[in-house]
Amino acid sequence: MSTYETVQDYYGKQLQSSADLKTSACCDISAMPEWLKPLLANIHPEVLSRYYGCGLVCPTELRGCRILDLGSGSGRDVYALAQLVGPEGEVIGVDMTDEQLAVARSTQEWHAEKFGYDNVRFLKGYLEKLDELGLEDGSFDVVVSNCVINLSPDKDAVLASVKRLLKPGGEFYFSDVYASRRVPAAMRDDPMLYGECLGGALYWNDFLHLARRQGFTDPRLVEDRPLEMTDPAVAQRVAGVQFFSATYRLFNLDGLENDCEDYGQAVIYRGTLPEQPVFFVLDKHHCIERGRVFPVCGNSWRMLSDTRFKSHFEFIGDFSQHYGIFEGCGVAIPFTEGGAEGAAPCC
Repeated sequence: MSTYETVQDYYGKQLQSSADLKTSACCDISAMPEWLKPLLANIHPEVLSRYYGCGLVCPTELRGCRILDLGSGSGRDVYALAQLVGPEGEVIGVDMTDEQLAVARSTQEWHAEKFGYDNVRFLKGYLEKLDELGLEDGSFDVVVSNCVINLSPDKDAVLASVKRLLKPGGEFYFSDVYASRRVPAAMRDDPMLYGECLGGALYWNDFLHLARRQGFTDPRLVEDRPLEMTDPAVAQRVAGVQFFSATYRLFNLDGLENDCEDYGQAVIYRGTLPEQPVFFVLDKHHCIERGRVFPVCGNSWRMLSDTRFKSHFEFIGDFSQHYGIFEGCGVAIPFTEGGAEGAAPCC
């Protein structure tokens, strides 16, 4: 059975609801931000029951955006995002599983009546072959995906297509499963572990190299949590490897630097995003308080100034003066300070 057939069988026939999953991948509704809960309340129960995601892929500032959801399944995230982009925006879902697409499409009219507009489409296709769907290059503000990239047999092809489809300054905001080490072949070849998003999970450092290889120079981790193996048999089969659900944001910005370089810049958040009135969370290490001067590296500056977030910030400084590596970024000067004095002898 091919990888595609394994995934289609698992998500089309074996799983009937999120309760059938054998890990704690699915997010608990109680852990979701308050602003998202009313949106989920507007989604058809059958769509919600077939949700197999592992994170939240609803970033802020989406009004009027054009969004692509890779591996959209029964359409839960599509219908949540449809409410965020509004009638002037559009959300397109891509999935390869007929049973999942059938649920998404069968409730489209129900959701249009609920929302007061119809701004979604669902396409059957493969994430590695997005060029076959007639999607225009540079036409999406945001691409999302929820626990699906790990299922792809060619992850390089997926990220290359995402880079091509995003507008300059656009964003790939997605959740997926990652491993603490490279997954052994026996786990990768196990159909059930693959279907549970474990067998195809990338070692976290391999993912970072992959992202940079495809032009996403500075991947930003937004949030993460360990996955619990709720089935004892599964726990035994994956012994020795830890798995995590993690959300990353990758910006389509050419010219980002490999490390966080300090140019003496800072930003001030205006507090104008309704979903984040007090703090703006760029990533796990950048929680920017409203009204407070917040020093940033050159890459973070560009992620705010050259994207849809620009109007929500004031910007202090420019790129005219370089001060070395940004303090606290995890990279330090390798040389001994103070010249030769105190240095170790040559070998």
